[in-house]
Amino acid sequence: MLFVVDPHSGVPIFRQLMEQVKLAIASSRLTPGDPLPSVRSLAVPLGVNPMTISKAYNLLEREGILERRPGKPLVVADLPEDELGAQRLSALEKKLKPAAVMCLRLDIDPDEAVALLRRLIAELEESS
Repeated sequence: MLFVVDPHSGVPIFRQLMEQVKLAIASSRLTPGDPLPSVRSLAVPLGVNPMTISKAYNLLEREGILERRPGKPLVVADLPEDELGAQRLSALEKKLKPAAVMCLRLDIDPDEAVALLRRLIAELEESS
């Protein structure tokens, strides 16, 4: 599992990690029972304090997204399908919000924006 953080983004690193884990789960790159890297093994390559990783993991555990098993690595919890669907929509909403702002600023008709999104999706489906 590859995590990337940007210390200059203005978003706290623990939040960046949380969002990346949630996106990996929503996109099925991480599935129930998959282990996450240990705090130390993730902190070193990212160059961040281990407490930052621990904070992200603890918050994800509190949200029910991760599950701690004594003596074993932290794993992805078995989430109900409706919760996975909600996570997918939430991840998409976060990415589409800046596009919606751009549409308003450029005075683009919402129907035209939706049509453009549909076309882009169709092109990606054809190319894959």
